[in-house]
Amino acid sequence: MKTTQIDLAAFGPDHLDGAVALSRQAGWPHRLEDWRMMLALSSGIAAIENKGRVVGTVLVTPYGDDCAAINMVIVDEAMRGRGLGRKLMDCALKIAGNRPLRLVATNDGLPLYEKLSFRETGSVLQYQGSVPEIERPDGVAPADHDDLDAIVVLDRIAFGAERRGLLEYIAKVGQFAVIRQAGEVRGFAAFRNFGRGEVIGPVVAANASDARALISFFIASRPGAFLRVDTTADTGLAPWLAERGFAHAGGGITMRTRGIEPPTSPALKTFALANQALG
Repeated sequence: MKTTQIDLAAFGPDHLDGAVALSRQAGWPHRLEDWRMMLALSSGIAAIENKGRVVGTVLVTPYGDDCAAINMVIVDEAMRGRGLGRKLMDCALKIAGNRPLRLVATNDGLPLYEKLSFRETGSVLQYQGSVPEIERPDGVAPADHDDLDAIVVLDRIAFGAERRGLLEYIAKVGQFAVIRQAGEVRGFAAFRNFGRGEVIGPVVAANASDARALISFFIASRPGAFLRVDTTADTGLAPWLAERGFAHAGGGITMRTRGIEPPTSPALKTFALANQALG
């Protein structure tokens, strides 16, 4: 009888190809480049079967000491029900240390996370598709290099933790658009390649009208392209996205541990998330 040995190792570049295969098995859209981005911003663990095949992954993305996000929790279909998911999560908790934690859960993963003291805080709604051509909105412009510091500040207010590393990475591989008021950046949207096409997000704006304008700026720049936008139910953007031709394509459950509360600023709100990997 053949025995199976599962080793847990620090996630490194040698595990990327196996991780891509694992995410494809799970039906996730992440390309090799998307995994590379995650690894550049995160630390994690890979579960290796018989010193060869990657059969499990977890990544932890720290945002300073404010919090950390747990991402890419995947267990090979043939390995489920053996406690491997719990082992990977225990490793993630050690990597995160004392930081409060966030994650986006699937329905399958929800029971495990609840046992680990995560609590449900909302839901992510994923919209995607090749949308019709629209006119570029007024009042939105491409960001300048000097706008990054202001973007980081707005994102921290909306998200509740500083994500400079993530935003700097997006600035290298993608682009930002901004809304200005009296010469000051008052809202922004990010845009980059992801999965089957391109993703718009994060989007931070003071109101839904500005959020729609920021999203429309990138829709207008990519007529016919396959685009994805993740939002939350409380933003009210879902019906508008559907009207623009985006199809609802699932989502997830947002969860947190102790110590993280939603942003308190009534004048600024995160109207769209980047995606489930880096929400």
